[in-house]
Amino acid sequence: MKKLAILSILALAAIAASAQVEGKKFFEYKIYGQVRADLFYNTRANVESVDGLFYNYPLDHNYDADGNDLNGADNSNMYMLYSRLGLDVKGPNLGSASTSAKIEFDFRGSGTTLSLIRLRHAYLNLNWDKSSLLVGQTWNPLFGEVSPQILNLNTGAPFQPFSRAPQARYRLNVNTFQLTAAAVWQSQFLSAGPDGKSNKYIKNSCVPELYLGVDHKTSNLIFGAGVDMLSLVPRTQATGADGNTYRVNERITSLSGEVHFKYTTPMWYFAAKSVLGSNLTQCSMLGGYGVKSVDEKTGQQEYSPNYNSSSWVNVVWGKKLKIGAFGGYMKNLGTCDAVSKMYGTGTDVDQLVSGSAEVTYNLSHWKMGLEYNYTAAWYGSLNNANGKIVDTHSVGNHRLVASVLFMF
Repeated sequence: MKKLAILSILALAAIAASAQVEGKKFFEYKIYGQVRADLFYNTRANVESVDGLFYNYPLDHNYDADGNDLNGADNSNMYMLYSRLGLDVKGPNLGSASTSAKIEFDFRGSGTTLSLIRLRHAYLNLNWDKSSLLVGQTWNPLFGEVSPQILNLNTGAPFQPFSRAPQARYRLNVNTFQLTAAAVWQSQFLSAGPDGKSNKYIKNSCVPELYLGVDHKTSNLIFGAGVDMLSLVPRTQATGADGNTYRVNERITSLSGEVHFKYTTPMWYFAAKSVLGSNLTQCSMLGGYGVKSVDEKTGQQEYSPNYNSSSWVNVVWGKKLKIGAFGGYMKNLGTCDAVSKMYGTGTDVDQLVSGSAEVTYNLSHWKMGLEYNYTAAWYGSLNNANGKIVDTHSVGNHRLVASVLFMF
């Protein structure tokens, strides 16, 4: 794998070098990247990925026969997996449109397989005077241009939508307003359903996730809002009461909305976002949907989406030495219908509260920092009448993260 990484770096360098000779009239290439080390420590086991690098919230108590919490053990590790390498390309005009492209990868791997090359961004872009068209994989529009400046690699998830996805995105700029319309599919960040997380739910749907948003943008201010529609097919076949397998026609369609704000000065960074989410598990958020009815003959199910309200605020002060604070809150709002069971992520969590403080030292190509975070989760049991969580108890985790980055 190290040989593959070295060959990839050499290939990018060769492309850039040859372009200066053969394609200098038409193409411009820029290689960029970072070498990043992350050390973390937790006071208990957590809902997480990448062996703890991508942190979400603490796991519930799990007591043994002696009353000891099996999830109460400390854990810690250090990784270089989010080191990355990328290539930006500017190409010749296509008609009146300027052209560009990006490809970027890191070493996060996939699933539980780490230290493997993973595609982060890969897209082409056509840019006209007041509009642009992007086709490829990049940030989900719900992530957008407003996200927290924190050391934790979750970038605010599960309070902040976090996902990179294949998409076709069109943007139109009118004075200080920017309109965004996008059709989004799934690749690495997937929706949850009856068979866990899978891309087959949107694949069988044949309907992409649809986003429409508007932003007001000036040199140091962004505020805007967006709406998102997700339509999934949880199953195409089911087992009926007679034990036979039947073709079924199932679909769950949900709407989500978000508002966001960011204000920057040379010394200050203020940002906030609030999301009324419905089944946004593909964006690293909590939620899902419940079964509200079942056809006795075929086993076909009808569903009701689970709604969650998630908000965060982030304040950072400084230039070379930066001090920042982050706060997030999530509330499970339940379903509109009575449900028998739930599919999703964190469907037994009533609310989450998270707060963190960090200090970073920033130079032209270096960043070093330390962050403390406390997150509490309230677990309980499902109220089938409305999909809410009742009889709750809280579980908390203290987390420390130390990071150093060399950027080029």
